[in-house]
Amino acid sequence: MSEPNNRLGILLMSLTALIFALQDGISRHLIEDYSIFQIVMIRYWVMAAFVILVAQRHGGVRAIAKTKLPWLQWARGIVMALEICVTVGAIGLIGLTETHAVFICYPLLIVALSGPILGEHVGWRRWAAIGAGFVGVLIILQPDQGVFSPLAIIPLVGAILFAAYAIMTRYASRYDSAETSRFYTGIGGCVVMSLIGPFFWQPIWGEALLWLLLLCAMSLVGHSLLIKTYDVAEASAVQPFSYLQLPFAAAVGITVFSETLRMNVALGASIIVGAGLFTLWREQQDNA
Repeated sequence: MSEPNNRLGILLMSLTALIFALQDGISRHLIEDYSIFQIVMIRYWVMAAFVILVAQRHGGVRAIAKTKLPWLQWARGIVMALEICVTVGAIGLIGLTETHAVFICYPLLIVALSGPILGEHVGWRRWAAIGAGFVGVLIILQPDQGVFSPLAIIPLVGAILFAAYAIMTRYASRYDSAETSRFYTGIGGCVVMSLIGPFFWQPIWGEALLWLLLLCAMSLVGHSLLIKTYDVAEASAVQPFSYLQLPFAAAVGITVFSETLRMNVALGASIIVGAGLFTLWREQQDNA
């Protein structure tokens, strides 16, 4: 096995964060005229075709679909699809900037859940970081102010769903290969969205179709880059750079959709990112 190339991994993760932010911007544009469920369903059709194609390189669909945890694998795919719907819905309701400011707390939620569910050790320093991150979320939501909107809870629900997906993925990795898990992420999501999306179908033509094709292409490129990132570099070295998705998304929201960055959002997001980076540093220290 080759030595980790962390410099390349950091570059790839930064590029992945940019692509995901641009992808969310395109999603926001499309859902102004089309159903979230239709857009996500079409994305999953393309993703399913991609994972089936990749499966051919790993012994075929039958071989890669073998799993010791079938119910968990299907649940992973369904939860991921629901998370995408919730998060894209939040982007349409409160914008890219505030959605990502809240959603970025998901690494802290993963750490909090990894203790009771996976039996991983979470020391008092990490719990303190989780508490600080929660304070950051409260600063963004401002529950004691008249400006509070229940809509701000939606990206938090998305973050919880993504954290649940990540925990299920960690557990599945104890029994199944990464290729098998990726297969069920695409196929499980495709199945559930194909049961929902057709009820919201409307023809997509012209410029919107071009944006949709670009969205699907960017989704494939982004996930491929993410896979490549973890193939060439150490996860602990590149993970902090996933936080770049927040400023990238904010830049798209502010420049393209004329969103504003409220002071409490900037402050809360900074606390969340700082707490997340601290937990990653602690993980490096513990594994050293």
